[in-house]
Amino acid sequence: MTLTAGVVAVQGDVSEHAGAIKRAAAAHGEDAEIREIRDAGIVPDCDVLLMPGGESTTISRLLHREDIAEEIVAHVEAGKPVLATCAGLIVASTDAQDDRVETLDLVDVTVERNAFGRQKDSFEAPLDVRGLDDPFPAVFIRAPLISEVGDDVEVLATWDDRAVAVRDGPIVGTSFHPELTDDPRIHDLAFFETVEASQ
Repeated sequence: MTLTAGVVAVQGDVSEHAGAIKRAAAAHGEDAEIREIRDAGIVPDCDVLLMPGGESTTISRLLHREDIAEEIVAHVEAGKPVLATCAGLIVASTDAQDDRVETLDLVDVTVERNAFGRQKDSFEAPLDVRGLDDPFPAVFIRAPLISEVGDDVEVLATWDDRAVAVRDGPIVGTSFHPELTDDPRIHDLAFFETVEASQ
């Protein structure tokens, strides 16, 4: 079976996420075809979506300008999986606490941009994640803080008593960058467990 995985690519490099998706798919005996999403019309053909990091104000503006935003919303409404990381989580949230970010209102959380500090404050930490047997080597780079979660949102991981990974329906959102390690388990958790549960 070949899984069509779309990576939002309106800004930044997508190669690390593409590699992680392929590794996670291979662990399930599947192939992953990667589609880079820069224009409307690609999302409807995707089985899973990934919204990577970058600059959240730019990402949100381009998603709406290129008419990609409404396709992502339809993807989620159809119950298809999404992994939203760092800035991707900010854009997917219901409240970015920043009027410059036009959120997609898909993940019922409030986020604080750059809550873990600037680039120089980046760090890696072993993170206990619900659903994983061993700690995940989470990389935090200008990471947002999930300050509030809705009633139906499952907190998957915390750091210093602050939520850094959540699940809201078919969406997994993380403050950190799971693609910057060789460990594909977050992509596996977001995509393949959800896909298999729905089959």
